Amino acid sequence: PAMAAAADPGPAGTFPNFMAEGTLLCRRGEYGKALTCFSNALKLRAGDKHCLVARSKCYLKLGDTENSLKDAEASLQNDKTFSKGLYQKAETLYIMGDFEFALVFYHRGYRLRPELQKFRLGIEKSQEAIINCIGSPSSVKLENKGDLCFISRQAESKKANQKLQIKPTKDQKRTKKQEPVRNPRTERELLGELYADKAYLEKLLKDEDLMESSTKQGTKVVDLVLSGISYLDTRREFWQQQKPLYARERERKLRQQRWIRDKTRKPAEVGRYIVKSMEDIQLLLAGDCPEESCRKAERLLKTVQGCSEDEVPNKSELIGNLHSCIGNAQLEMGRTEAALQSHKMDLEFARQSDLPDAVSRALDNIGRIYARIGKFQQAIDTWEEKIPMAKCSLEKTWLFHEIGRCYLELDNAEAAQNYGQKSLQASDEEGDVEWQLHATVLVAQAQVKLKDYWSAIINFEKALEKAKLVHDEAAQRAVIAALDDVSKSFIEELDKRREAARVSSVKGKCQLDLGTP
Repeated sequence: PAMAAAADPGPAGTFPNFMAEGTLLCRRGEYGKALTCFSNALKLRAGDKHCLVARSKCYLKLGDTENSLKDAEASLQNDKTFSKGLYQKAETLYIMGDFEFALVFYHRGYRLRPELQKFRLGIEKSQEAIINCIGSPSSVKLENKGDLCFISRQAESKKANQKLQIKPTKDQKRTKKQEPVRNPRTERELLGELYADKAYLEKLLKDEDLMESSTKQGTKVVDLVLSGISYLDTRREFWQQQKPLYARERERKLRQQRWIRDKTRKPAEVGRYIVKSMEDIQLLLAGDCPEESCRKAERLLKTVQGCSEDEVPNKSELIGNLHSCIGNAQLEMGRTEAALQSHKMDLEFARQSDLPDAVSRALDNIGRIYARIGKFQQAIDTWEEKIPMAKCSLEKTWLFHEIGRCYLELDNAEAAQNYGQKSLQASDEEGDVEWQLHATVLVAQAQVKLKDYWSAIINFEKALEKAKLVHDEAAQRAVIAALDDVSKSFIEELDKRREAARVSSVKGKCQLDLGTP
């Protein structure tokens, strides 16, 4: 009984491990599991502001805005200037539709960290949302029609709310279901990256067997799918109200007309136009529209090249950045040679302007393309030049792993093992379990080529543990298959050694019997 009354020791695991696993799950979109990891981490280190922000993001992704706001506010309890907490609170308020309060916190964060672009973008989108909801200040006319005006408006508002709360009849529900399907192109533009999720959920509805099944908790799959579609429909309506498509198209044309007409542009106006265009370019690429992204980037490149240094002070840096965007889009389109030339242009402008970060970015992309087209030595040379520019352990982890993988392709197993061990050391410093898995597999594969089978078996077993930790079933199957192969090779090697030892022993005995030295 005394033992039973003892305090709960807390979840099994360490704070860094829970944080690393939660971050990984977030990247994979498994927000429910990530939420559990961050909650366990907070049990071990209560009030950690970084963990609170991470959990707040999970709540927000899951649609629980109330708990998202609570965690964001808790992260600011001991440090009112915590920029990540301010941004998360502003984002949550924005999603909740409290655009005015969101604007306050975006402004607060911008004053503290003006170099962070996300706060400025938050200010712009909040201002646009407010204007779209209530109109511009010049469109509002205040009238004084007596003291009873406010009371009568309250009564009207109350009646309107009562009308809204009346449940729809069966006929109304039937009419709603028969509402015509929206144009897929319109939905794609409104939902952006979420359009693929909606299409996937609608496809699942056609699987009758799956829809009739239930989860372990007893929830019907069909209810989960319908709730997801309902949420996305709500977001679509929200974005339609906040910024209708006709308004977006009209604003785009007006911007282009102003750009052509106005010959004396102010640097601030030019900057805003460029920032907005760059955002569109990135969104198009992320939304699986590389062709349109490439065309937009090429148009912007011509425009920037025609600007003066006064209009665009960081002209060379921007031109290099655009070449990089064009190269990424070309690679997505399968135009590898053109992409390689674009990234080489980015590298040239970066070196001319003495921009280390841009040089690092260009070397990164050039190395990727060389590796993709099978020019592994060129990829190694490019990435080895980038090594001194790597800023964090995670970047080094990836870089060492890719170089090691190229050496393995070139049958240089010793160099592959060396870089694999460097990658593993960097991933241990970062606490990233997924990269620990990749690095350990690389080391084991190099040891197989070196015929160091016993070491390879040990490392494959370690890799299997990592694969189980991150719930990667495909990796588990691959590692188990590799373990089976290397075990057979190990047994064959042992048999050869025993046979060689037996032959040597017999030969020595014969020599002794014959009296030969």
